[in-house]
Amino acid sequence: RSFIFLMVFALLFASCENLSKLTQFKMDFSESVTIQKSVPFDTPFSFFTPDIETNSESAFAVNNTSKDLVEQIKLTQLKLTLKSPSDGDFGFLKSISIFVSAGSDLPEIKVAWKDNIPLTAGKELVLDVTNADLQEYIKKDSFKLKLNTVTRKILGSDYQIDLYTEFLVDVKVLGL
Repeated sequence: RSFIFLMVFALLFASCENLSKLTQFKMDFSESVTIQKSVPFDTPFSFFTPDIETNSESAFAVNNTSKDLVEQIKLTQLKLTLKSPSDGDFGFLKSISIFVSAGSDLPEIKVAWKDNIPLTAGKELVLDVTNADLQEYIKKDSFKLKLNTVTRKILGSDYQIDLYTEFLVDVKVLGL
């Protein structure tokens, strides 16, 4: 009897896990920013991305859901890729923090960061990300990212950086 009970329980648990995975999907966004060569070094400096359109309503529709069924949205990855200069790398940064904002009704919150960036950082930098539920930001028509940086040297040219964000959307199972 105990064996049968355990088997039924395991089957139900596995089914719930599989069903839960069916109610999750990813949304990703890309944007480019340029750090001007005149940025002061060893001093915090902030700049903003342009508004990033979410198109969340269509993303939800494609995934057979709506924003009122979203349980949570979490940032799973924020990656920076240096596009230019060709001989540059992220070793010019001491630290970076990224904040999200969306409209005047939501507070700006820190969503990603990297401290003590090594001189040998290379052309890609994957940041540490928050565990916060960001659904209210992604449900908006657009959001903006603010980058707070501290550089360790004077830049001899502009640095063009691509930002890639990936969010995991979790929808209520069967609308419950």
